[in-house]
Amino acid sequence: MSGRARMVNENQCHTCMPLGGVMAFKGIENAMVLVHGSQGCSTYMRLTTCEHYNEPVDIASTSLNEKQTIYGGEANLRKAIDNVIRVYRPKVLGVLTTCLAETIGEDMDRMVGAYVREGNAEGVDIIPVSTPSYAGTNTEGFWAATRQIVSHYASPAQKHRKVNVIIPHISTADIREIKRILGIMGVQYTLLPDYSMTLDRPCAGQYQKIAPGGTSPADIALMAGAPVTVQFGTTCPDGLSPGLYLQQEHGVPLINLPLPIGLQNTDLFLEALEDISGHPMPEQLDMERGWLLDAMADSHKYNAEGRPVIYGEPELVYAYASTCLENGAVPAVLATGTQNSKLLARLNFLLTGVDEPPELMEEADFAAIEEAAVKAGANVAIGHSGGKFLAERSGIPIVRAGFPVHDRVGGQRIFSAGYAGTLAFLDRFTNTLLENKYGSYRLLKKEELKKHEISTTGDE
Repeated sequence: MSGRARMVNENQCHTCMPLGGVMAFKGIENAMVLVHGSQGCSTYMRLTTCEHYNEPVDIASTSLNEKQTIYGGEANLRKAIDNVIRVYRPKVLGVLTTCLAETIGEDMDRMVGAYVREGNAEGVDIIPVSTPSYAGTNTEGFWAATRQIVSHYASPAQKHRKVNVIIPHISTADIREIKRILGIMGVQYTLLPDYSMTLDRPCAGQYQKIAPGGTSPADIALMAGAPVTVQFGTTCPDGLSPGLYLQQEHGVPLINLPLPIGLQNTDLFLEALEDISGHPMPEQLDMERGWLLDAMADSHKYNAEGRPVIYGEPELVYAYASTCLENGAVPAVLATGTQNSKLLARLNFLLTGVDEPPELMEEADFAAIEEAAVKAGANVAIGHSGGKFLAERSGIPIVRAGFPVHDRVGGQRIFSAGYAGTLAFLDRFTNTLLENKYGSYRLLKKEELKKHEISTTGDE
């Protein structure tokens, strides 16, 4: 982060690395997740996920305690895998490590490999992923799990026409919008990971241990034969990039794009799809682009008064920052809890020519973000519920976006992608500015009149 170094985190601007891995596995068909660590880790992950998605989310635990910390947790791991297979009957089981498991040196590849070789897996694909939180955040956990899933299944395959589409952790509403755009453009695709149904499903009236939906392992296996990969991961570290893995190991060309939030970013996505499909943009999407342009013209005079602080996962911070800039709202602070992203380089390029560039912060906590936001005169925020103290203590209203949103309902349905989603975000952002302005200017006027009366009385 820029500025002075901090020795401790106060209300960090991220969640833990294995939680990001959970999100990735929830986007795989017939998958279950097992966290190798203490019971408290999986309890925290279940609570955070349930509060955001408002769906029942099962996450198993190996329940390590003091004894396993000393003697090792292989027996617990084996028992936990047995129980998960018996109760849930998954086809895929993601095994994620925690700080505790990694600190005591658990050799996950060896332990899982031995379990499988002994014939205990019963047709279940068990995929271990190293996700200690001291090595990264939920962002790195999501990318690490997605890459591991791809490397587990992808194998030399016959060439076909289905395009690989790889996404970061975004809302289920945005996943559905990306899929809608792909469908309108006539593009056949495999989207990974797809939790648009598993974590946001219609009311079924009956609890299901593993929700239907997700990307099938059979489709993932064919990703190595795709004509191209479109990955929304411009800030993803190379070592965690699933798209880069497919390019390097299987020769699948990679188109790495920013999230299609904002006019320019969505244009980049549509231009790529036009090249891939050979089809021009259909009238329906062209009209949606026109409506967005009209909304930008309507709201620019209000957005020019905005000084947003934008925080959260790197891809979202970049997408919302570029959207604000093209609408005349110059950010005051741009922050992420992640340290190893490519975000700062991307932002520095984006901010070229900006007269009052914002403070850029990596590995930030909300104590530092709030201090920087107040100092810079921020009057609106964009990000998840972790920043609620910006509103409570400093009066900076929040346009909620990202994960987790636990103090409002509908976090999973926050819609920002594509031309239609950008228009919806722009309305939310502009109306938040207007509400803050018109909700306080009469109070300010009264204070000014009161000061004037006191001053006049004193003169007399």
